[in-house]
Amino acid sequence: MTTPDGGSRFAEFGPPRRVEGGLKARSTRGAIGRSWWSRRFLEVLESFALGTRLTRGRAYARRGQVLRLDVAPGLVTASVQGSRPDPYPVRIGLAAYPDAVWERIEAELAGQAFFSARLLAGDLPAELEELFAAAGAPLFPGAVGELDQHCGCPDFAVPCKHLAATFYLLAEAFDADPFQLLHWRGRARGELLDRLRALRGAASPGDPAAAPGGPAVPADADGGPGPAARPVAGAGRVLGGLPAVPPDEEVDRFWLSPVALPDRPPTLATGPELLLRQLGPPGAAIGGPGLVERLRRAYRQFGRESTDADDPR
Repeated sequence: MTTPDGGSRFAEFGPPRRVEGGLKARSTRGAIGRSWWSRRFLEVLESFALGTRLTRGRAYARRGQVLRLDVAPGLVTASVQGSRPDPYPVRIGLAAYPDAVWERIEAELAGQAFFSARLLAGDLPAELEELFAAAGAPLFPGAVGELDQHCGCPDFAVPCKHLAATFYLLAEAFDADPFQLLHWRGRARGELLDRLRALRGAASPGDPAAAPGGPAVPADADGGPGPAARPVAGAGRVLGGLPAVPPDEEVDRFWLSPVALPDRPPTLATGPELLLRQLGPPGAAIGGPGLVERLRRAYRQFGRESTDADDPR
């Protein structure tokens, strides 16, 4: 079979052309994605039964076949070098949330110091996914139909290896800058952080509602909750209702707990193989899964010998 220009159509499916200066995946072997959000992103894609198709693009991502990757609200674009002389244009669309939805999310984030502090420090806490879901705006796509995937290659599979390579490089882009994920959903890093600072600064430190002994919700003239009402979160739920303590008594109470502690301190019972459960599987060069099983048996034996030594009988 020949193409209109006289060439073979099967040449389109040959090995990719070697490129210089492409975007190479930092991971050279094993899974791609270090942070919880990039791993979660790839897990979601694999849950759409795209796993075998995705793996075809992993080699492309590691060879540096992706020449360009740009993230914008609602759209990721890339250029991927395949077997043809010209790179293939790739587009991946995902709905960006409107301003009204983001304002609701930002109010939730600013209302809890935990989220604001982590985001301002450049980190995405794992609880962020639940907060987005509760706001009716999931952080990750919930179905494959939410992703609008297009590639200029002749492959009919979706995703093709060029789209798959883009997905992997996108996950690593999320590793390097987690705000790229939020940018894809419609909020740039600078705009989001400016909004959080403004919302957090709107609650003046001198406001009685911000004081530990003050009212949790300000009231308007009719006795109802005022427009500046904000839910109390974190330690404020425990400390907010405690009576104010004079400064001279605060020194004496410094080492005392503000709430009652249990009569007996908590204990943590762990098995001898806790360390193995925390570590990932070792590579084949040092023993692979067989090494894990040998270490597990050894730890169990060490645990039994320790127990026997402590038994006075």
